[in-house]
Amino acid sequence: MSALQSAEDVAEEITDVAPRPSRRPWTAWSAWRRRWRERHPTAAQVLSVTVTVLAAALVVGALVMPNTVVRLGPATFFRLPAEAIVGAAVLLALPRRPRVAVAAASGVLLGAVTVLNALDMGFNQYLGRSFNVVLDWSLLGDAESYLEDSLGRTATLAAVAGVIALVLLLLVLPALAVVRLSGLLARHPGTATRGTLIAGVVWITCSSLGVQMAGVPIASDRTATALKTQARRVSDTLADEAEFRKVARVDAFGNTPGGQLVPDLRGKDVIFTFIESYGRSAIEDPVISPGVNRTLDVRTKALAAAGFHARSGWLTSATYGGSSWLGHSTTMSGLWISNQQRYRTVMASDHLSLTGAFEKTGAFDTVGVMPGVQKGWPEQKWYGLDKVYNAFQLGYRGPKFSWSTMPDQYALQQYQERVHSKPPAAGRSRMSLLILTSSHQPWAPIPKMVGWDRLGDGSVFADIEAAGNRAEDVIADTTRSREEYGKSIQYSVTALTEWLERYGTEDTVLVFLGDHQPIARVSGNHASRDVPVSIVAKDPRMLDKIADWDWTDGLRPAEDAPVWKMSSFRDRFLRAYGSTPHPKRG
Repeated sequence: MSALQSAEDVAEEITDVAPRPSRRPWTAWSAWRRRWRERHPTAAQVLSVTVTVLAAALVVGALVMPNTVVRLGPATFFRLPAEAIVGAAVLLALPRRPRVAVAAASGVLLGAVTVLNALDMGFNQYLGRSFNVVLDWSLLGDAESYLEDSLGRTATLAAVAGVIALVLLLLVLPALAVVRLSGLLARHPGTATRGTLIAGVVWITCSSLGVQMAGVPIASDRTATALKTQARRVSDTLADEAEFRKVARVDAFGNTPGGQLVPDLRGKDVIFTFIESYGRSAIEDPVISPGVNRTLDVRTKALAAAGFHARSGWLTSATYGGSSWLGHSTTMSGLWISNQQRYRTVMASDHLSLTGAFEKTGAFDTVGVMPGVQKGWPEQKWYGLDKVYNAFQLGYRGPKFSWSTMPDQYALQQYQERVHSKPPAAGRSRMSLLILTSSHQPWAPIPKMVGWDRLGDGSVFADIEAAGNRAEDVIADTTRSREEYGKSIQYSVTALTEWLERYGTEDTVLVFLGDHQPIARVSGNHASRDVPVSIVAKDPRMLDKIADWDWTDGLRPAEDAPVWKMSSFRDRFLRAYGSTPHPKRG
């Protein structure tokens, strides 16, 4: 034995002087680590304990991690997870190789659940709902585009690289941590078994008695519950799609002849306008509402002086914080389009849109002005629009305002010059759909009104954009975000109503509304999904048609004004203006 040991010592000394090139890196690392432990036993012991404690903290933290920001807090992480107890029992019962494989797989699964929890946090914070593993992956690309428009290409690439690195770490580190802890259990089976039994008894006791710390239950099964929730969400999503296909085939006006659609609007200049993120919080939040309500009141009086009158109410949007197209399509389809799959289903169907109803009459030219559209937009066919002007067809040469490609005032002036000032085809009226974008987050910088005769090609906005707030200074500050959001709504409402005051005619009928509430960081974690909606016209008969709606006079809906689901608006509007239902049964 001593001769063999002596030979090993000699070999080790030779290796220290001149390592053999053929030695594998992992073997070299193991040898170096062994020698380091032998030379620094105390430091090695401290490091080993520290790594083990961190591994345990990582695993427990991941097991009890909530999926909403509002539940984050110290008490949340001082809990006893049932999954850790069950996992320890299983690992203790397995031989070495299966134990390592199960530990690694469990760690990767735990990392994946952690990623989903983080996605849930983000979606709840911004969209007021959890992440859907079936439908929502495509929205990550939209998020990247939003960041690029708001923060620039370099910052976005850095953020994306950081997110990818973080996801990889969240998958790898839990796996390494669980493997390390499984090895510790295997080296001390007796102590580990007793500890597992004690932990199980404590968990059952705390669960049975409802023991809490700072209002948070000590006994946790958070990860098991999250997995069940995700599985149920997938099942519900698949079932919902099948059911929604049936619902979308039923249409109260699907077989209505064109001659029986909106007869009371023939000869009128009908304009539907969505204002980005114009939600109930803009009118009722104590920080945001003073400026917005002052603007609405001033603009109501200005319109009245120009001969226009308005009625306003509330609609409950199918979306929250983002995904504006869901709000647009819900309003126009009369269907509750609350996710991307429903949206795709409707866009591929022949379900009648409100704008499509005007096209079907054969009595209206139909046009859309979409400054937020920066790529192909096949939805044009479903919306029944003869012509669409996108972000690149409005002649804008000024700066972008964060995500918004151009100020609303400029888009409205271009609508005036390219569409509204020109007569429709002989014997026809006109219906227009406008999507205004200046109130899109991050609300920095915000455009300002300039003289309508000074707009030109938009270059006049260069100094305004340069002097405005930077997105990175506002986007993470809740108070500033709320203040700037309110200013953006004031701007959009002012631009739209000044355009109406300046260019509207006796025949103009303007319907404008918000598509959804702003993100939870601005509207609050428990805000409603309601948005304001107004109808404005000079012809008193146009408002008489909706007298039984009990809407509030003016641009500001009263707190107790009627609240309808956004999906009910299409049919109410069509009936109010003389359309005759001829149902399509599917």
